[in-house]
Amino acid sequence: MVQIRMVKKEDLADLVVLENRCFLKEEAATEEAFKKRIKTISDSFFVAEVEGVIVGLINGPVIESPYITDDLFSEIKVNPATGGHQSVLGLAVSPKYQNQGIAGALLASLEKDAKEKHRETITLTCKKDLVCFYEKHGYINHGASSSEHGGVTWYNMVKPLK
Repeated sequence: MVQIRMVKKEDLADLVVLENRCFLKEEAATEEAFKKRIKTISDSFFVAEVEGVIVGLINGPVIESPYITDDLFSEIKVNPATGGHQSVLGLAVSPKYQNQGIAGALLASLEKDAKEKHRETITLTCKKDLVCFYEKHGYINHGASSSEHGGVTWYNMVKPLK
């Protein structure tokens, strides 16, 4: 059974392994980025576990604008108590556990938390092949992003919470 919980600093090594299993090197968050995110935005960083093993993660800071900008991958600020736009910088599920609803459960946990904190939207960028997945979860495609992260084309996906 999948359990979703807040991140702990002891999760770092497992998170780095998972991230590198799910993303190309140019796209993956570094160990240093995860350290910073765990320290600064642990209140919007969730992990999924199966029998005590981390099989998924979702994280991102609360930002002022409805779209992700590339500076967020290196510059993270503490989340405001309420308001703003909940971003998703990373959503990853171990290949062995994909297509079992874990990504959806992580999105739902983040959304529940964001609603409780009166966030305006959840915003993320994804590659073209994942647009349909996010649309099934209520996200609206706002077109190509200005992001150059990892040297690929990303699409702005936004889910209104109000």
